This record gives sequence, structure tokens and C-alpha cells, in this order.
Amino acid sequence: MAFTGKYELESQENFEQLLKALGFSDDIIRKYKGMSSTVELVQNGESFRCIYHFGSRVITNNFTLGEESEFVSFTGHKVKALAQLEGERKLVVAVQGLTVVMELSGDRMIETITNGEVTLKKISKRI
Repeated sequence: MAFTGKYELESQENFEQLLKALGFSDDIIRKYKGMSSTVELVQNGESFRCIYHFGSRVITNNFTLGEESEFVSFTGHKVKALAQLEGERKLVVAVQGLTVVMELSGDRMIETITNGEVTLKKISKRI
């Protein structure tokens, strides 16, 4: 499937601004800002498994397109969200005022997380 693969963070823009807009403390922002991260995606039809590695921390989210699912954020908060596929290369997740878009472009995954006026952009390379 199109999304299946492992991706390593290459660059990100507006990380601090988004976390501040979400109300995170400066200590949390400093803790996660420079941390390396990878995400492994496994797509099986309409079911997905996302395994996030933030430093030594691992978070796994399992979900099915079109069904409300529980997601765990990188800070450990649990939230309910709905995931949809737009075309074959764009995954959109709507969660508590945030829109998360994961879009494949060649060997890159471009992830945007938008909260109102602030958008975090992350670019990861397939490894």
C-alpha cells in the first residue's frame, strides 16, 4: 500500500509556535524540539498502524479509515479522532481543533498539523 514504510524526520517549521498555541510549557517544548523522530506506517486496506519513535519513546496508533479511533499524542494524551484518505497519497486526521495531513510526495512524507492560524510542517524521508 502507498503509505507503508518508515520515515525519518529531516526538517520541521513552526514546531515551537504550534506547541505554544496548544498551551504546552516551555519545558515540554524544549524537551521535544531537538528530539529525533521516525514514524513507521503499515497500511492494510483501510486499516493503519502508525508507530512513532520520539527519542527512546514509542507510541503506536491503530485506526481504520472512516471510524472514530483513539489516538495517543507524542505527549501521551489520548484523544478521539477520525481519519480519512483523500486520493491515494493524502491521509487527513481531524482531532480536537487540529487537522493533521500526511501526504506522500516521491520518497518524502510531508506532514502538516494546523491549529487555527499556526501550521507545523514536517518533512520526513523514506528510509
